[in-house]
Amino acid sequence: MTKRLAHIPFSPARCPVFYGWPVVAVGALGVLMSVPGQTMGVSVFTDSLLTALGLTRGQLSTAYMCGTIGSACLMPYVGRLYDRLGSRIMAVVASVSLAIVLVVLSRSDAVAGHVATTLGLAAPTAAYAVIALAFFALRFWGQGVLTLTSHNMVAKWFDRRRGLASGLSGILTALGFSIAPLALDSMIRQFGWRGAWVVMAAVVGGLFAFVASALYRDNPEDCGLRPDGVPPAEPETSDDEDAAEPCWTLAEARRTWAFWTFSLSLALSALYTTGLTFHVVSIFDAAGMTRTQAVMIFLPISVVAVLARFASGWLSDRVALQWLLAGMLASMATSMVGLSHLKPGWPVAMIVAGNGLSTGIFGLLSAVTWANFFGRRHLGAISGLNMSMIVLLSAIGPVLFSTSLSRTGSYRLAALVCLLATAVLLAAAVCARHPAKSPDSTRPFTR
Repeated sequence: MTKRLAHIPFSPARCPVFYGWPVVAVGALGVLMSVPGQTMGVSVFTDSLLTALGLTRGQLSTAYMCGTIGSACLMPYVGRLYDRLGSRIMAVVASVSLAIVLVVLSRSDAVAGHVATTLGLAAPTAAYAVIALAFFALRFWGQGVLTLTSHNMVAKWFDRRRGLASGLSGILTALGFSIAPLALDSMIRQFGWRGAWVVMAAVVGGLFAFVASALYRDNPEDCGLRPDGVPPAEPETSDDEDAAEPCWTLAEARRTWAFWTFSLSLALSALYTTGLTFHVVSIFDAAGMTRTQAVMIFLPISVVAVLARFASGWLSDRVALQWLLAGMLASMATSMVGLSHLKPGWPVAMIVAGNGLSTGIFGLLSAVTWANFFGRRHLGAISGLNMSMIVLLSAIGPVLFSTSLSRTGSYRLAALVCLLATAVLLAAAVCARHPAKSPDSTRPFTR
């Protein structure tokens, strides 16, 4: 199906530059369109939802966790579907579906009232059920499907320059994510919280769906091209064995040390970062600092993350990924030490530096690891399982942090638990080498 659509409405082979570079740009745009489904995109609407639905903050947080876990459970199946349908179809379906969810969220209180009347439920019960289902759909189509699809598309168009391409894409997404909370807050002030969601629905489901349908392409081979822009008649190397890329199934990948070490490390990063972000104001308040001081850390973190993403992308084409993974884990540990001793001064600097570096490297590793290690044929299935683990642990992060506060009166215990897990994975990363090729696991890529 993707081959038949590859030359509509134009042929990428006729593009004056290698079409992989436009793919980098539209892939980054696709990740940015997932912002409404990311924690940063939801957090600016939480107070409005609390007022409209009549729920407590604890109830809303639990509904968010349940929706996120539900989304995580479906991601392995999404990965397999991606391998069959390709980036273009999946991106269009995801963007339109995400837009529908945003419209429903803008009227979530009315929907909850209708459900309560129709089913004879108590108003809080109906509100909880509606928002939990809405959060599930929001996280599934935004953080899950659209992000996975856009990352994988970029990875498929490059081989030797995959790290560079991912680094460039990461710069665009990191810059966009850094200004997203301010942009969303401005939209809420201008259009109200309901209007802001409707505007985003129009952008994602209308404008971006059109862009994805016109510009997304799944594989360079479908378009008569090859990864990195290598001429079709010119082999990438003189060695046929080197020209063949890895081709692992999900079952084969799951039996490797590298898969589990990288997957668990990326998932732990998501757990820690989400927990810190979700409770950042409370965390700084417990340390005697203001809300402004808490929110201000995200700008320097974004700057460091942009630099780290580009640098790690350049390095990933030159050094073994296990050392970049070790660098990410060491950076996470630095942030956790700062959090466990939080006060004005050096601990804040440790959080900024640690989170910035780990966020940048996380973005690179989540984008290039699976294609580098296991090839492109089953990329959706393999990355889908990893995405499931990332989404699942990101749901646990806020709960771990809030439990630490309620049981001990501080967030120090959560930081120390994460630090212990990071130390274990750091030791494992040293042995997480590139999976060895075998004659049955390498072959030229064909659709």
